[in-house]
Amino acid sequence: MTEKPEKRNFFQDVYEVVEQIPTGRVTSYGAIASYLGSKGSARMVGWALIASHPATKIPAHRVVNRIGMLTGSQHFDAPNAMQERLEQEGVKVENNQVVDFQKLFWDPANELL
Repeated sequence: MTEKPEKRNFFQDVYEVVEQIPTGRVTSYGAIASYLGSKGSARMVGWALIASHPATKIPAHRVVNRIGMLTGSQHFDAPNAMQERLEQEGVKVENNQVVDFQKLFWDPANELL
């Protein structure tokens, strides 16, 4: 009898990647989706992160859009919570966008081998 391969849960896969983003670094929804083999599923990554908020150990504040905008900020417990968490880690944010985004960008495709 052949065993069925374990079916992976996309949301859990997202959480496993997000938990590995180093303090003071950021990545994008699209970079995570691409790393997970689901290029074009950036919104699904966003939905996973929205669902993660009760699980406070997931550093969802480190995930921004492809140009560094804090597009997920409305899903945090306070309007400025995402920005405040990033700034506590040394990430500068101006006008709702990460300053030096390219320098701080953490690409799971390059970092998680």
